[in-house]
Amino acid sequence: MSDITIPGGKIRSFVERVENIDAELQELNEQKKEIFAEAKGEGFDVKILKEIIKLRKQDKDERDEREGLLDLYMRAMDTAPPEKAAKAA
Repeated sequence: MSDITIPGGKIRSFVERVENIDAELQELNEQKKEIFAEAKGEGFDVKILKEIIKLRKQDKDERDEREGLLDLYMRAMDTAPPEKAAKAA
């Protein structure tokens, strides 16, 4: 046998702490689903709410850059002549 001892109590502590956090995350995700269901029940578009949340997580410069590129690409598409469909060979 080896003289190496494994601190089982310490391992158990780490595992249980992670398990507790996982349980809390699951509970929080359920609460989030309930909030979105409530918003949907009141007539709000959940996809739009999620987009707002995503945008609010970005810093202002990042959001401005993204919106600027989106606008630029949309204008480029609007001014480009339509491409002819590729002919089958």
